[in-house]
Amino acid sequence: MNAHPLRVLIVDDSRIFRSVIEESLAGRSDIQVVGSVWSGQKAIEFAQATPPDFVTLDIEMPGMNGIETLKGLRELGAQRKIPIGVLLVSSHTSRGAAITIQGLEEGAFDFITKPHGPDPLANAALLRELLLEKIDAFKSRRFVRSDVSSNPVSQHPSPHRETRFRAIVIGSSTGGPEALASLLPKLTPSCPVPIFLVQHLPPGFTHYFASSLARRCGTRIMEAEEGMRPQAGVVYLAPGGKHLMLHRDDEGVLTVLGDAPPECGCRPSADVLFRSASMAYRGQVLTVVLTGMGVDGTRGAMVLKRAGAHIMVQDEATSVVWGMPRSVVAAGIADEVLPISKIGAALRSHLGMGD
Repeated sequence: MNAHPLRVLIVDDSRIFRSVIEESLAGRSDIQVVGSVWSGQKAIEFAQATPPDFVTLDIEMPGMNGIETLKGLRELGAQRKIPIGVLLVSSHTSRGAAITIQGLEEGAFDFITKPHGPDPLANAALLRELLLEKIDAFKSRRFVRSDVSSNPVSQHPSPHRETRFRAIVIGSSTGGPEALASLLPKLTPSCPVPIFLVQHLPPGFTHYFASSLARRCGTRIMEAEEGMRPQAGVVYLAPGGKHLMLHRDDEGVLTVLGDAPPECGCRPSADVLFRSASMAYRGQVLTVVLTGMGVDGTRGAMVLKRAGAHIMVQDEATSVVWGMPRSVVAAGIADEVLPISKIGAALRSHLGMGD
């Protein structure tokens, strides 16, 4: 348990927005705002003199930009051997989305977008809700030990299962972009089955995420569209704000996008994708649940498990937030619990791809 309040540094070139963030964090005895600075350079200087536990970081600032500042803060955390959590604060612009994705892949804890509705009071209330949700998730990861064991149920694929799978489905949230940037290059482009992915991101962000992952992996990673026929080795990413489902017709499997209400507060939802995959591929699915807040993916994984799918989750030690994976383990349906560095090899083994 933490011995002192979470020490928060606010970084934003807008004095007004710095004040809004500070007011949003007021009244919590477990949170202490230790500094408020207007530039990336000032943030690094402050963190060197007074190391914070957590930083809210505007990603679009003059001078030293948000990505450079993020890298500097992560280096300081590595030197102290106590990582600094960095929450990116993004605009709703295309540039803001692209930089946010880069920051998440560089190891930022998570991000929020600046509320921009017509009602200032509603914007302030939403900002407070978003900030406290992310900070509480960070605190739970940093200070609270889980009561669910993350020891693997099985670390060895069964030889008779190596060639029966016809698709991979993946669900991820907080910490997912960094995890996926590590995992996917180990699978693509030689993967013999299609890969379907739900990463919790809002509309306007998934296009940049798909493009960034494609550059890193050197293969086809795209936002899923209505009516696509899945191809082996291609990653289909659920668009922000849309559920991704798989449907089987006389010609095979095709992708379907939907506007049904969010599930577990999420659209896209891993539960929705997983349930549809159980029907489209008749259980011949490798299912992966990566780092993330909440429980999205558990109910869908239960359906897949009953259909005969193999379920693996990221372990607690390498998860930014062990929420989604923990929920699957707690439900008793995880076949393997592995560090992110070993999930790719396990998937390759199940698919008979070799080393």
